[in-house]
Amino acid sequence: MHVSDTWKYAAGIAICAVFAWIAFVQVERIPLLGYADLGFHELGHLVMYMFPISEILTAAMGSIFQVAIPGGLAAYFWFKRHDRFATTVTLAWGAASARDVAVYVADAPVRALPLLGGDNVTHDWWFILGRFDALDQAGALANLITVLGFITLFGAATLCALALIDLHGWRLRRQPDLSGLPVREVRPPRG
Repeated sequence: MHVSDTWKYAAGIAICAVFAWIAFVQVERIPLLGYADLGFHELGHLVMYMFPISEILTAAMGSIFQVAIPGGLAAYFWFKRHDRFATTVTLAWGAASARDVAVYVADAPVRALPLLGGDNVTHDWWFILGRFDALDQAGALANLITVLGFITLFGAATLCALALIDLHGWRLRRQPDLSGLPVREVRPPRG
């Protein structure tokens, strides 16, 4: 057991708590990561502009990239690097980014958020939901995205908590180790 690993996983849980407070309670962007989210959001649009498959997909790809980039990094850290801490941090980032997308989706009917590029820019989710005549569903979709983001954040914190349990060998109920006992034949009761 390394003391530094204990602090690393405890820090992972703390990061999840801070991200939960900022993104889900204060409903704010995570400092610095909010700018990365914005960059990835715009990159998603740019990539789709190069492959004009669908206007709706082009509009949605900003939000998709914004969440998929941290999710992809989390998958890399989990499957390739086997790094629970890095997986936790990138999952927490993805969860906070999903909450940011939920705020954007909920804004679709009123279009009150200031957008990059000014007033003459089309609101992605107003455009998407409007095409399906579903602007009245923006709140429900935003709530679903928020719940999925919170579940992801909870899962990220759980990864670090499980790492702490594994690291310290804590168990809720310890089963006695019977492997060293001699095997005895079970006999029926006399009677």
